[in-house]
Amino acid sequence: MKIAIVGAGAMGCLYGAKLSTVSENEVYLIDVWKDHIEAVRSKGLVMEENGVLVTYDRVKGTSDPEEAGFCDLAIVFVKSTLTSMAVKSNKAVFGPKTIALTLQNGLGNIDLIRAEIGEQNVIAGTTAHGATMLGPGAMRHAGSGKTIIGELDGKQTERIRRISALFTEAGLETDISDNVLGLVWDKLMVNVGINALTGITKLHNGALLDHPEIEALLEAAVSEAHAVAEAKGIRLSFEDPIGHTKDVCKATAANKSSMLQDILNHKTTEIDMINGAIVREGASAGIPTPVNYVLTNLIRFMQK
Repeated sequence: MKIAIVGAGAMGCLYGAKLSTVSENEVYLIDVWKDHIEAVRSKGLVMEENGVLVTYDRVKGTSDPEEAGFCDLAIVFVKSTLTSMAVKSNKAVFGPKTIALTLQNGLGNIDLIRAEIGEQNVIAGTTAHGATMLGPGAMRHAGSGKTIIGELDGKQTERIRRISALFTEAGLETDISDNVLGLVWDKLMVNVGINALTGITKLHNGALLDHPEIEALLEAAVSEAHAVAEAKGIRLSFEDPIGHTKDVCKATAANKSSMLQDILNHKTTEIDMINGAIVREGASAGIPTPVNYVLTNLIRFMQK
């Protein structure tokens, strides 16, 4: 399968590297970070896994989507704030039969992608893997977990089975869901509870639960998001999203959330696709979301 990774950050590199180990795959990492792409082209992609450095030299790096051309599968891994721009600027990889898979954080990516290439070509999913960049051409696989993908209408199609099998063959354990939109919301609940609060307080994930006043804000933010999901008829996987979010805090206690990393590195965050999305969806459903409104505006202010 010919595969394009649109956005070769840490997670994009992880999936690109793993998928390149399947002999019949041709994998392109597409990114605007010139030094990173040049390092991949000249030395291969270096991944640290369990303290061991592994070089993946079959993955191809490029900043020119024309070099890749139409692909069978395009995995979108850019930040949610860049989704529309990334699809538009990489139209050369999206042919009439190209399947676009979003494994991004936040809400709204599916709509942004299908607005550019059509609904029938879009599938979605979530990943529990973790990864961080170490520098140009180098990254660390920080944590393993399942990938779950599905058709937007929940059907079990030949293409979704094929992609699931391919990912699993590449060492990315993958399941198929008939409720992928619910899974996106499951992950959104966790991000709503953790990301903005860690960005504001500078706390690692687990430390949010060490401070009762911060834990109370986590509970309130997730509770609002849960109410919005129920109003929209979203079928969640967890009866207790607050408890699940706290479990994730404990399981990733030492982690710096992606939003905290963005704040520390003075980068634009995904706040508008996470807590900001709850504010927007709440307004459309008539559900008040005051805690998420405050968290969203505080992060927006910090970004300035």
